[in-house]
Amino acid sequence: MSGIGEVTVGPFRPERPLDTVEMMLNMGPQHPSTHGVFRMVLWIDGERIVDVEPHIGYLHRGSEKLCEGEIYSEIITLFDRLDYVSNFNNELVFCMAVEKLAAIQVPERAQYIRLILCELNRIASHLLFYGTFGLDAGAMTPILYGFRDREKVQSLFEAVSGARLMHNYFRIGGVKQDLPADFRDRMTWLLGELRRGVDECDRLLTFGEVFLARTRDVGNIDAQTAIGLGLTGPNLRATGVPYDVRRADPYLVYDRLEFDIPVGDRGDCWDRYYVRVQEMRQSLRILEQALGQLPEGPIMAPVRRILRPPKGEVVAHAENPRGDFGVYLVSDGTDKPYRVKVRPPSFCHLMALKHLLRDCYVADCVMVLGSLDVVLGEVDR
Repeated sequence: MSGIGEVTVGPFRPERPLDTVEMMLNMGPQHPSTHGVFRMVLWIDGERIVDVEPHIGYLHRGSEKLCEGEIYSEIITLFDRLDYVSNFNNELVFCMAVEKLAAIQVPERAQYIRLILCELNRIASHLLFYGTFGLDAGAMTPILYGFRDREKVQSLFEAVSGARLMHNYFRIGGVKQDLPADFRDRMTWLLGELRRGVDECDRLLTFGEVFLARTRDVGNIDAQTAIGLGLTGPNLRATGVPYDVRRADPYLVYDRLEFDIPVGDRGDCWDRYYVRVQEMRQSLRILEQALGQLPEGPIMAPVRRILRPPKGEVVAHAENPRGDFGVYLVSDGTDKPYRVKVRPPSFCHLMALKHLLRDCYVADCVMVLGSLDVVLGEVDR
């Protein structure tokens, strides 16, 4: 060996450098760190990722097409199964789209109930992200902390809707049934538990030396590139852009509530993580105000059982835990929609993988993918 970068094979040949060959590496679709049935084909040079090609479609169920064969009230169950950890948020957007098209005025109490459940769902979703992201970084305890508090939220969901996950609780014009008699007491207890739980989660992981080394300045993206790729939600706010549908295009009664929009400054994995931790605190702040303002009154508008909205098209969107979740609805005047198109945030977030993973270490690709918090149910549909 005559020097670094040269290799001797047989007779000494100093003019022959060390040859390198890019290697293709499959990650997924059956892989514990892909957060769903998702496949990435990585081209690597040593430990560095040269290029990546995402492959989706393993979870495709034809949900948008199925909507065309069901009456409007039946479609809500399909939206439960898109982003299956943000069920209430999904139900809300479809109901908002139909209500907008049919000019239905939702009672005030129903709007507050919807808001409370959606913000609790945001906390439950972020707690799941917190736990799985900790696992991606090699830590086992965070998922135990996250699921401990998430279970308390799921128990309240079950008391309200009768189901832990696939709730089918929102209705076009309101909600299925009123809250349990002890709901206010249970919420007061739950808010205290969640506040302590979020603080414990923050102390456990956020500023740990190993966690910072795995996440700080890993998977950076700037604001302009993030906007160009269609990023929304915490992934966009981590770049410093304070875009939140609850402020930019208020719905329900968010315009009556005070809350801040957490943002990052580097757009790296740590910022994407910490924006979500801070969002849980803001959701608790929103829930306290909404619970204090919760009025009495009806929970459903007078809506026909078999609804036939007028012909037309409409767009509705809201701030899903993963970002801007939109629904484009076309009505032909019958009891079934002519077309339903979903704009899922996770689908757009996967567009950023090529930018985020190029020149990363192979060990970091799990952290980068985990920081995006994608749910494949809304990607494939």
